[in-house]
Amino acid sequence: MNIYKIIALAIIIVSFAVGAWLYPSMPERMASHWNIAGEADGTMSAFWGIFLMPIISLVMFLFLLVLPRFDPLKANVALFKNYYDGFIVAITAFFFYLYVLTLLWNLGYRFDMTRLLAPAFGLLFVFLGVLLKHAKRNWFIGIRTPWTMSSDAVWDKTHALGAKIFMAVGMLAFSGALFGTPVFVAAFVVLLCSVLFLVLFSYFAFKKEQQR
Repeated sequence: MNIYKIIALAIIIVSFAVGAWLYPSMPERMASHWNIAGEADGTMSAFWGIFLMPIISLVMFLFLLVLPRFDPLKANVALFKNYYDGFIVAITAFFFYLYVLTLLWNLGYRFDMTRLLAPAFGLLFVFLGVLLKHAKRNWFIGIRTPWTMSSDAVWDKTHALGAKIFMAVGMLAFSGALFGTPVFVAAFVVLLCSVLFLVLFSYFAFKKEQQR
């Protein structure tokens, strides 16, 4: 297990430890969901409010850990393994940050949840962009369309563009911490449109390659 996986696992262990320590201080029903305006609009029992997020983080960590082993193109995954492992740390840290905000809210602290989540989402998208930039053709990680999976050249072109788009979306989402909910929502709208654009881009890139 390399340093990235050790860091991710350590974050998960800390989340379980913090949850167990704070469990007696939690209300019987914990706020667990917030709407786009940053208002709490959902609750769950204290047990699940404390331990659900660490459990999800652990399951996701184990899933991402074994996923490359089932890839028929695992040799390609090995070419960007450090970036993939780094992304595991990034997504684990993201869930831990969300977990800490949830605990603080239920301890009585009040803040604009959307504004505080915006930079975390932004950084996560930037890390995802870095991963896309270095990803090689495989079956589980990246922008997988029939056309990217059929050509290394189309894969590389699509992911080079996709990396720039995701990093730009990340910076836009990050700015939501300063400019509020409308900018944060705009980042997700741009993201959805970008996904559709990248699918079409991969198709036309493949057609252009075939014509050559």
